[in-house]
Amino acid sequence: MNAGAASAADPGNDADTLGSMDACYDPGSSAFKFTLWYNSGQNGAYRNVHHPIYNFDALRPGDGHDHPLTYCRGGASSPLPGSLQHVKNNAASGENFHYKYTARVYFRSGFFGAQDVMGPYQHIDQFRNVYNNNASFQFTS
Repeated sequence: MNAGAASAADPGNDADTLGSMDACYDPGSSAFKFTLWYNSGQNGAYRNVHHPIYNFDALRPGDGHDHPLTYCRGGASSPLPGSLQHVKNNAASGENFHYKYTARVYFRSGFFGAQDVMGPYQHIDQFRNVYNNNASFQFTS
């Protein structure tokens, strides 16, 4: 991992994102105010996030290891499409439930490259710039 990634990671937030029930709670009702979906149109498996994620495949909860962000397992009788898949390079749509901040999903890790942008309470049914090629996320003002 490069020095930039180490300084961008917050073990407290990464641990919360990986272990909190809010990460897989119903989108829009979760304390985490941004949701990524595996399929277009806010369908399939999803994952809620709430803080900047420098690299979807390298969250660092403080145990000295990188952990990938994965979609939640959902579906009563059978798993939703995308359940437990890695989020990195697998997101097709997203929704910003935050009342104040703009959500940005980036093509590259470290908040670089092409991006799709959602203002407060906006969604994108199918990402135009990062469709299945997404690596990082952050809220901006």
